[in-house]
Amino acid sequence: MNFLKILIILSIFIFLSGCVLTKIITVPMRVGGAVISVIPVAGNSIHDAIDESAAIIDDLPL
Repeated sequence: MNFLKILIILSIFIFLSGCVLTKIITVPMRVGGAVISVIPVAGNSIHDAIDESAAIIDDLPL
């Protein structure tokens, strides 16, 4: 039974490699940046910084 669990987990990691893995990380970042952008003075600059960081993560060669 343990072997089956390990095999399933390894299969999931293989299928989550690359683009899907980076999207799992960057989508919550982008949503958080969109929510923060409503703050009057500092919101847009914080949103831009988060969006720029998410774009760098998207470009990682996985």
